[in-house]
Amino acid sequence: MTLLIIIIALAIVFDFINGFHDAANSIATVVSTKVLSPTQAVIWAAFFNFVAYFIAKFIIGGFGIANTVSKTVDMNSISNPSHVIIAGLVAAISWNLITWWLGIPSSSSHTLIGGFAGAAIAASGFKAVHSGVIGIIVLFIVFAPVLGMVGGNIITLITLYIVRKSKPGKMERWFKRLQLISSALLSIGHGLNDSQKVMGIIAAALIAYSHSNPNVHPLLKMTSMNEMHDWIPIACFTAIALGTVCGGWKIMKTMGNRITKITPIEGFCAQTASYITLFITEILHVPVSTTHVITGSIIGVGSVKRLSAVRWGVTKDLLWAWILTIPISGFLAAGVYLVIDFLF
Repeated sequence: MTLLIIIIALAIVFDFINGFHDAANSIATVVSTKVLSPTQAVIWAAFFNFVAYFIAKFIIGGFGIANTVSKTVDMNSISNPSHVIIAGLVAAISWNLITWWLGIPSSSSHTLIGGFAGAAIAASGFKAVHSGVIGIIVLFIVFAPVLGMVGGNIITLITLYIVRKSKPGKMERWFKRLQLISSALLSIGHGLNDSQKVMGIIAAALIAYSHSNPNVHPLLKMTSMNEMHDWIPIACFTAIALGTVCGGWKIMKTMGNRITKITPIEGFCAQTASYITLFITEILHVPVSTTHVITGSIIGVGSVKRLSAVRWGVTKDLLWAWILTIPISGFLAAGVYLVIDFLF
């Protein structure tokens, strides 16, 4: 029981860190274009992060991404699943804090999945991971930002054509207002996608524990993903919203203006492309990185002006961070697992 409580606590801590690590994703453009102050923006984003819970629960009718994440690892092939989950969470939290401190907008999602898989491989070899699920997630490391980039490019071209006869001053005022809507929708997409990943980890832990302890307390008993307790999504969505309130100013600087200079119309287009991409992946039940999506969208928007408007040196550094996140998290988790397994 103690290990199970530790897992739940670590999972909530990870979601909180995910919130302030990824806060910049949904509010960087709205802050850089001075539509909202940083304080107003984080409160705005946090509110809609939590609104995402009600959309998932009562409109979508389920938590498909949580189900996908829970299937990343075959818990039945692992003799001590609690050690695996703890190692994965410790590694994911550590890498998130390191990249936040360095101001690198890496993926909290892939950090978590990489850590979970790395610890499982250390415990039982490659048979412990579902390669098909991992393969889809890895595929979307490339596909999600490309989808965001193409979407950002197309939406910008269409928008510029529609407003081609508008006066610049009037157009800027309108798009500052529209950015409030697009940033709210992006925050909902962020909440929908990122909160569910930890839900999947908690659910996997509860299912594994319930199988070996049939007399577990009813609030902790789960035998399948269909028995998800309400306290799990509420806790996860709340944690990520609170984390967002704390903000992530180091990463916001990179996302806001270092990739390309952003105007209100471009901020609106980037956010629109991003939330559409996130809603599509939600329907497909594929966990993706909101960081990757918004970065791709900003690049797509910036490239409409001219390719040189995008600071490709910064983009190259981000790409390396994306590529290395899963393997580094995996190796960190494997090391943590070996230490835990040796000590306990």
